[in-house]
Amino acid sequence: MPVTTEIVAGGDTDFMAVRHVTASGGQAEIGRALAEQARLAYGWTPVPADRVKARARRLWFARHWPQHLARMQGAAEALGLDLEADEVYLDGLTGIPTGSACSASYYPPAGTVDGRAVLGRNYDFFTTSATALFALISGAPAPDGDEPPMSSRPYVLTSAPDDGPATTVLTMNELDGCMEGINEHGLAVALLLADAESVSAPVDAGPQVGLSSVQLPRFLLDTCATAAEAADALLAAKQYDLGTPLHYLVADPSGDAFIWERGPGGDEHVVRIDGGALCATNHLVHRHRDPAALPADNAGTALTYQRYRTISELSAGTDLSGERMREVLDAVRLDAATETPYPVRTLWRTVFDLEGGTMATHFYLGDATDGAPRYSPELVFTVPALQHR
Repeated sequence: MPVTTEIVAGGDTDFMAVRHVTASGGQAEIGRALAEQARLAYGWTPVPADRVKARARRLWFARHWPQHLARMQGAAEALGLDLEADEVYLDGLTGIPTGSACSASYYPPAGTVDGRAVLGRNYDFFTTSATALFALISGAPAPDGDEPPMSSRPYVLTSAPDDGPATTVLTMNELDGCMEGINEHGLAVALLLADAESVSAPVDAGPQVGLSSVQLPRFLLDTCATAAEAADALLAAKQYDLGTPLHYLVADPSGDAFIWERGPGGDEHVVRIDGGALCATNHLVHRHRDPAALPADNAGTALTYQRYRTISELSAGTDLSGERMREVLDAVRLDAATETPYPVRTLWRTVFDLEGGTMATHFYLGDATDGAPRYSPELVFTVPALQHR
């Protein structure tokens, strides 16, 4: 199976080094390659499992997400383990720590100058290591050592499996999940934090049966071709949070898009587009659709309401475009001048052309001496199946 790995942005002297992995072949082969990358990059090892729960998870994946199960089989083979022994969890599941912030928007083809649907997002996250962040939050002494920032080793993963749609995804630290991505059908998904209104965070009880919050985007890209199919799949799937609750913007080239949210009681919401841009930041949109009627921000909301108003106002009209999306996202970028309780930056900005199957991203490399953020040139990644249309 062809597997290539290269650093495409940043390096040893920058805040981050971005690796691009391409893999093709069977899902098990792809899973083996990803497990080897996870061991190399993050020192990943499987953790002991509750055997009853591990078996239930394996059976659920077999029925609802066989692509993921096949990749787990590949991970088992890379480690010389028996998947069906159910002794360890063979997928890496960690939460998204409280306090990150992101912004996203979708422009339907009816609203763009070239008739092409566009989805864009800023990925905002902490610039510290996990240990240093814990010390900041808890007031503990600053840690010694040189633990790297948890967001400093992102991956772009391009897969062309024999038995499923080709995908290009971007992930911060989960090689079996993603923060955003697009498949060969032009379906695109992005996740965002959704707890600005003090939704109670769940107890982190470890892997459960169903989809974790970071697996959900990859599940949709593996199994769905349209936004309508994605909504049906989400309403039928078991889901759980590991860490902070998230919500998701899902869109396809036809103009169909929605935000998927779950309330604190488990209630599920498909917030669909009703003309114009569909926007999301870090509060539950089904509670607050009107930008003119949002609450005031406070120290813990990471400017979610202000960013939502700005994106909505700047995305009005019918002369939208990919370039306009970039301008809007840059207007709500988090940088050194943004007042937040903990160190946060916009780590990357991505703009998807859903018709063309491309993901264009620039990456945060650090701050200049004047405090302005430095970014890589914008890199364009194309879903393999669309390169020869």
